[in-house]
Amino acid sequence: MTPGTRRTITGFSNPTVKALRALRDKKHRKREGRFLAEGLRLLTDARECGRLPETLVMATGRDPHPLLDALEADVLAAGGDVIETGVDILSKITGKDNPQAVAGVFAEFDTTLERIDRSAAPIWLVAQALRDPGNLGTMLRTADAVGAGGLILIDDCADPFSVEAVRASMGAVFTQAIAQARWDDFIAWLCGGPGSEQGGQLVAASLRDAVPYRGAAYAAPCFLLVGNESRGLPEEYEMACDLRVTMPMRGRADSLNAAVAGAVLAYEVLACLDPQ
Repeated sequence: MTPGTRRTITGFSNPTVKALRALRDKKHRKREGRFLAEGLRLLTDARECGRLPETLVMATGRDPHPLLDALEADVLAAGGDVIETGVDILSKITGKDNPQAVAGVFAEFDTTLERIDRSAAPIWLVAQALRDPGNLGTMLRTADAVGAGGLILIDDCADPFSVEAVRASMGAVFTQAIAQARWDDFIAWLCGGPGSEQGGQLVAASLRDAVPYRGAAYAAPCFLLVGNESRGLPEEYEMACDLRVTMPMRGRADSLNAAVAGAVLAYEVLACLDPQ
């Protein structure tokens, strides 16, 4: 393999800077099949998961760190590029006034349902029409925390590879499987697609004919479905579930944030399936 190259960029108008900055736009990300991740912790998590950035961008004058040295060496050995540039240019690339000292460009992952191995974990998170990238990233982080297999995004959701979602995931975008599908395709896969002989319980947070979420009859692999932040789940989606559960609202609030609801349910399922 041909070693990568190292170079320094000093101008805002450099074509590479413009190309990297454009990755903050969804259309450009999809066209290029690339996304940005920022921060040594996220990039180290990616490296430990076997994913290296194709391009590593580092701020001049950064503090030395052995993890950054190891990351840089691996990127170059794998044929990737290393770019050094000023903090002001890095800020322009990432869109943050106080950017981390390092950012990386990664190839987007395969997000087809067919790559999901439902037997890989007892819990999976499923989100329908989730619009907030912060909630999406938080759900990925929750999935990692409870030992879930990943997050399946149903219908029109926020982009899991947006800068905001990747940042909110705290590195879980690299540890969790991510799939994207329409509802009909998901149900077909869950009920009769590849791997269907392993089964799968679909559980929704709901008010329709629901039982209390504490101690409900959860079964692995359990697919926890939460709906859109403002509208919740369509009725037909809820009625297609094997189990509908409800959480008590003791105060004036009539619902929980979608990502919070997913976390509460995930830990209850974890306690039931793995009570250690």
